[in-house]
Amino acid sequence: MLRQIKYFQAVVRNNSFSEAAGECHISQSAISQQIKALENELGFSLLERKNRKFVLTPAGEHFYKKSLILTSDYEQICSEAAKIARGDEVNLKIGYLRSYSSREVHLALEDFSSRYPHISIQVLYGNHEELFALLRNGGADLVLNDQRRAFSDEYVNLILAACGMHIEISSRNAIAALPSVTTQELKNIPCILVASKDQREIEQDYYQTVLGFQGDFLYAENLEEARLLVISGQGFLPVEGNSQSMNPETSVRRVLLCRDKEPITRNYCLFWKKDNSGYFIEEFADILKSKFV
Repeated sequence: MLRQIKYFQAVVRNNSFSEAAGECHISQSAISQQIKALENELGFSLLERKNRKFVLTPAGEHFYKKSLILTSDYEQICSEAAKIARGDEVNLKIGYLRSYSSREVHLALEDFSSRYPHISIQVLYGNHEELFALLRNGGADLVLNDQRRAFSDEYVNLILAACGMHIEISSRNAIAALPSVTTQELKNIPCILVASKDQREIEQDYYQTVLGFQGDFLYAENLEEARLLVISGQGFLPVEGNSQSMNPETSVRRVLLCRDKEPITRNYCLFWKKDNSGYFIEEFADILKSKFV
């Protein structure tokens, strides 16, 4: 019955018998027969057929929603049982820059998890120095971090993207209308940094000394809190990562950040120890790198 339920889910998800058949690698007549067999087994109709189209019956709609939970639970049970049978658990611990935001990372995690559902992924958040401490001490297998110093031969240093920096600022601020802004022009507006309490001084020193920010600083524990500060007009947020265009209707605008007339560019990299290189580490690295192309 489980296979028939998955066929049913595919039909509903694709809103088409033919597309569901292609997805499941069986014929359209076979998948139709399997759905009818499932209905006979259940004793009620799931679909109301109208020529070449169909709609879910009320019972079918309820069954579809509950069946998604059922199959999710089944897959989780199988995964957990397989780990018990192997007598071990394979973990991949990924360090993630606390202030970073990237659609590519989300896509890579989704892709990797679908290929290797038996691998447990643990994401550990931190600022630059916290992540390298995790990597040095074995607390993380690999970390996504910004490059602040020369590369070390002890690590694999995979550059993912070289990004022009932007700031996010309230659309009510006049600066939001500019195509670009310099660090000097921002000196009277507080800079909002995403940093843990232990890392605030280190992060502030980097943004002042290396990047040239001259004004006051505010701090947030996470990106959501930082963006709420931006929306309420309390400062600007330096954007980490591969910048995406903002929705024109949003209350926040994204502006290119420059030093003098040149855009400020930062490298974002994936790091892991050479002596800890393994199949799943390198596989995740390859998947993530491919998302930036």
